[in-house]
Amino acid sequence: MSQRNRDPDDRRFERHDTSWSAKLEEPRHAADPGRLVSEAIAAVEATADGVHVNLVTHGDHGHPESYLYAELDATFGDAVEWEFVDRCGCGGYVTRVHV
Repeated sequence: MSQRNRDPDDRRFERHDTSWSAKLEEPRHAADPGRLVSEAIAAVEATADGVHVNLVTHGDHGHPESYLYAELDATFGDAVEWEFVDRCGCGGYVTRVHV
């Protein structure tokens, strides 16, 4: 699992055997796009095969296509598929990653 910029006490990164959402839209994510990407990758790694994780990313960084999708591809290749779902009312973006 990715460790860079991750709070070791953060329980979100324990194994998820059902579909879930990773909230990556807190002030620390706005301030540090590298942390947002790192935690998004960790969330996908924590998701069991056959289910999905919704990555809810901070709106300050714009559409995740511009910074996240290439990182998912480089990290996971064909092992995952993702789709843009929608923009949140709070200004964030939701990307669903199928593992």
